[in-house]
Amino acid sequence: MVDFFKQSKWIILAGALFGCLGALAVNLGNPSNMGICVACFMRDIAGGLKLQNAAVVQYLRPEIMGFVLGAFITALAFKEWKPRGGSSPIIRFVIGVFIMFGALVYLGCPVRMMLRMGGGDLSAFIALAGLVCGILIGVFFVKKGFSLGRAHEVSKVAGSIMPIIMLVLLVLVAFAPSFIAFSQSGPGSLHPSWIISLLLGAVVGFATQRTRFCSIGGWRDIFLAKDFYLFSGVIAFILGCLITNLILGNFGEGGVVINSVDVAYKAGIHGQPIALPYKDVADATNWFGTAAAQYVFSFLGFLLVGLGCTQLGGCPLRNLILSGEGDTDAAIAVFGMVIGGAFAHNFSIASSGSGMAAMGPIAVLIGIAVCLVLGFVCRDND
Repeated sequence: MVDFFKQSKWIILAGALFGCLGALAVNLGNPSNMGICVACFMRDIAGGLKLQNAAVVQYLRPEIMGFVLGAFITALAFKEWKPRGGSSPIIRFVIGVFIMFGALVYLGCPVRMMLRMGGGDLSAFIALAGLVCGILIGVFFVKKGFSLGRAHEVSKVAGSIMPIIMLVLLVLVAFAPSFIAFSQSGPGSLHPSWIISLLLGAVVGFATQRTRFCSIGGWRDIFLAKDFYLFSGVIAFILGCLITNLILGNFGEGGVVINSVDVAYKAGIHGQPIALPYKDVADATNWFGTAAAQYVFSFLGFLLVGLGCTQLGGCPLRNLILSGEGDTDAAIAVFGMVIGGAFAHNFSIASSGSGMAAMGPIAVLIGIAVCLVLGFVCRDND
């Protein structure tokens, strides 16, 4: 046990730090019951670039830029920046799209799921059950030989594309030109100054690049190799978030103050901010509008997230970090997630606080079917 903690101390510290910062981000100005959500923030960026027109979720989130640029600078400093790619990029793009569908039906990525867990939102445990099931299915395929192929060295120009894009987005959010959309109300309007958000993201980018923190990899490595290294970071994240929320009074009934508005909620499943209501919607005309359907598709949405992320080799955050390290395949997956976030709002897939959208369940079922087919047909032929 002593040796385990000695070997895992840095990822435990990184996970705890990330969990604390994620919880603190709410008090700094980010949306309640969210703090940091990689999927939601990439969806917001799609809105800021006017790829989707949902006025309440449009903002170029600097945390995302901080993740990539922090990982890029750290990888350069430690001589780990290695431009590479060519491992089934179009398949990765498609999986990235479907991962976003699953995440936005539940309303959160694996990072937000853990933050919701540490804030008293018990619906996170429904998503966790689906996530673990999805990872188990993904591990089954890996053991049967699933592979998207092997990456090879690419040019430094190719490996630099993602950090350059993030620099451009950073300039846009700093100078706020008129052709960029910024929400005036709703979750997209809730954020601290771009400098604070960037620093928060950069710290997380540094810590996760150095430790390989991954909310999917933690579970995957237990099932594949009984390796608890990454999982120790996941547990530390949840504990760090929980302790921070208790100290700040944000857990359950504590609530927070955002833009002079008191936001209070009780620990539980119902009535959580920016989340499915988990009760029958007022205008429900079929089963998909019922509370039961919301429970089922929270589970299935995260089953899709777990399966897709296992096939990609990491969670959305991990793919952002890898893109900063020069991995163009991870960058393509990120582009898929951004486009998936746009599609989710343009085609009535993303849920809202009033319930699931009309096409959300269908998109999740199609995504699971596609990922299952890919699991059977994709093999490493090398």
